[in-house]
Amino acid sequence: MKRSLLCLTLLLAATAHAKLPAPPPPTEEAKAKAAEAAARTAWAAKADGYKLCASMDKAAANYFKTAAAAGKSVPPATANAPACTDPGPFAYTAPKPIEASGAHSPPETAKAPPSSNAPAAATMPAKK
Repeated sequence: MKRSLLCLTLLLAATAHAKLPAPPPPTEEAKAKAAEAAARTAWAAKADGYKLCASMDKAAANYFKTAAAAGKSVPPATANAPACTDPGPFAYTAPKPIEASGAHSPPETAKAPPSSNAPAAATMPAKK
């Protein structure tokens, strides 16, 4: 009984370690969706940081107000933290593909070849 249970366990473990096929490469649409999701996540992190900063400012203002009303001596607030900046609404602009961005060549046609017909000896005189 123990031996058959051990064999069954080993058989299941061997099939569990079988190699899965590689996933297909992502399409351009999937890459664009992933880029937008990454941008949305980054914006959400900025928005959450802004909300946290605003709530901390509100809590500090409430503390200073109630402490002053209670007659406690409170040291003045130091302003060494940057001001809270609102990230604004989410706006995503998809990047242009490399072919459409004009990164490969200038838009005008060539008027002369990129190199000259002069021999190298004429452009670089020999050292004496």
